[in-house]
Amino acid sequence: MHQRRAKRAVKRGKVPSVIPYIGYGTTDSLRVLGRLLFLKPESREHSRLRPDVDGVSRVRGWRTFTSVHVPFQAVQVCVDGAPIAEVQSDRGGVINSRVPASLTPGWHTVTLRVIARGRGGAGKAPELIGESADAPVYIIDPDARFGVLSDIDDTILMTALPRPFVAAWNTFVVDEHARTPTPGMAVLLDHLIAEHPGSPAVYLSTGAWNAAPALSRFLARNLYPMGPLLLTDWGPTPDRWFRSGQEHKREELLRLAQDFPEVKWVLLGDDGQHDEAIYHEFTLSHPQNVAAVAIRQLSVGEAVLAGGRSKAQLHRNVSGVPWVYGPDGATLREELIKVGVL
Repeated sequence: MHQRRAKRAVKRGKVPSVIPYIGYGTTDSLRVLGRLLFLKPESREHSRLRPDVDGVSRVRGWRTFTSVHVPFQAVQVCVDGAPIAEVQSDRGGVINSRVPASLTPGWHTVTLRVIARGRGGAGKAPELIGESADAPVYIIDPDARFGVLSDIDDTILMTALPRPFVAAWNTFVVDEHARTPTPGMAVLLDHLIAEHPGSPAVYLSTGAWNAAPALSRFLARNLYPMGPLLLTDWGPTPDRWFRSGQEHKREELLRLAQDFPEVKWVLLGDDGQHDEAIYHEFTLSHPQNVAAVAIRQLSVGEAVLAGGRSKAQLHRNVSGVPWVYGPDGATLREELIKVGVL
């Protein structure tokens, strides 16, 4: 089915195009994130699917799930106009690769361009096709010792996602501008970053990469600190019908602990899914990498829509790591001040 859709897209004049996402890295390597889709050059599709364009009105979520992705396509990565590496999209068209690069701490821009192998003929340089795309990358300072990692659904964005029909409605039908931010959470994250200048903000979710552009625009529109989104595939995987969101979160937490062993993270989540259990496991295995855990408590109505509350017990001072609870960002901020994080 996908092959037929891809052939039809090519006949309609669409070419492989890069949709860049925010990446991160160290001073000697960076993680490039993005997605490859068949799009018409210089069309409205680009503005609708680009995460850095917010002038699009009434964008329905189903559109991002019907785009045709480009699997196993080579992409050139350039820094300051100089090629530094070639990466490849996976079976879902997602670019998620680590490449060596020597960059100073702070924000940088890398350029991504699709490579068409064999078009130039034998002995000729590969042809670059499609429009180039600039991807922002945050290089974390080697001296950084603090970071913020936040869940998205029902933590900073009120969605009630675990309930299947509610999830489908919020993801596919609702206009992205109608999504509601959780009260006080943007201020909380802003204060955490301001208290520790240069600290990274990372957003970890079980949501699909298809929703990344809308989520990026949501974060910018509601003044959340800029940072990379760590999402996952949507639908079947090579070895199972549905990907495991819990396993995705565990893997990303372990990767961050390995990439930045000196950084202590404030972990933000909610009590409506599995955040408490996942964070509990991580604090037991990596207490040196956790400054505190802040859990947003869902209201009664939210808990009903979310399919109930977490069955985990309230955690207090697990392995020396403080846990705080509250219904909104203001309460969590007060609790974090009490434990000395703010």
